[in-house]
Amino acid sequence: MKNGGFSKAKAREAGQGYLFMTPTLLVMLVFIAGPIIYAIYLAFHKVQLLGVGSSQFVGFDNFSKILNDDRARIALWNTFKYVIIVVPAQTILAMVLAATLNAGIKGQKFFRIIYFLPTLTSSAVLTLIFMWMYNQNGLINKFLQIFGIQGYNWIGDPSIALNAIMIMNIWSTAPFYMVIYLAALQDIPDSLYEAAELDGANVFKKFWYVTVPHLRPVTSFVIVMGLIGTFQLFDQSYIFSGGSGGPNNSTLTVVLLIYQYAFKTLGTMGYAAALAFALAIVILAATLLQRKFSKEESLY
Repeated sequence: MKNGGFSKAKAREAGQGYLFMTPTLLVMLVFIAGPIIYAIYLAFHKVQLLGVGSSQFVGFDNFSKILNDDRARIALWNTFKYVIIVVPAQTILAMVLAATLNAGIKGQKFFRIIYFLPTLTSSAVLTLIFMWMYNQNGLINKFLQIFGIQGYNWIGDPSIALNAIMIMNIWSTAPFYMVIYLAALQDIPDSLYEAAELDGANVFKKFWYVTVPHLRPVTSFVIVMGLIGTFQLFDQSYIFSGGSGGPNNSTLTVVLLIYQYAFKTLGTMGYAAALAFALAIVILAATLLQRKFSKEESLY
């Protein structure tokens, strides 16, 4: 009887738990698991979603098209350049800013607020502000003219347009990761810095041999988050180019290309889903590689 009563009470408690979890499970099923499953289905079909809906199973044809798509190669190369430049730059800048603000300088609370303001600004608004600054007669070119440097066509020059987006994103995302580094710096004992100072270490050596090693777990997290975010670049590229990825496909990213095939070209929704699925695999592979390298470094 005891065992029966105990099992009934346990089953009732489990049932109540699942009942309370039902809303969350339904939301995850409808808005997360469902779209993922449907996207995988679309990737293997030729689909016409607008007008008369129809689908035709095409196997791996959508994936094979990626290898022969020149715009897909351009988008992948642009995204790759963006990732390998922005992720290290924003990580290093965030770490340096955090270490500087943690060094006890005067007005550090004021500077923390000022540095964090770009993170609070909407991405779309921030992009419009930078487009105004990047104008040929904008603030940046006028500032360069003070030093006798000829201004650039930041938005219209294919060789510079992607770099302009990189500068904007490094400046706007580094403060977010700076706050994470600031929190991690509080856990480093002051005794380590005092011991290093007694051994004759200067400011740069203390930063390199004490601060950086103790921030490795946080740095790993920041890099992973940076990889995921940069591979998904869309809104800035869309606003800068008016949705075209121009000039001359110089700001075309993989996510922007997926949007174009999904909503701008009829009959290519399945191909867009295949591109999205391939991008998800690339992001997963990059994340796993980074985690593996960070674990190997922690062993030494």
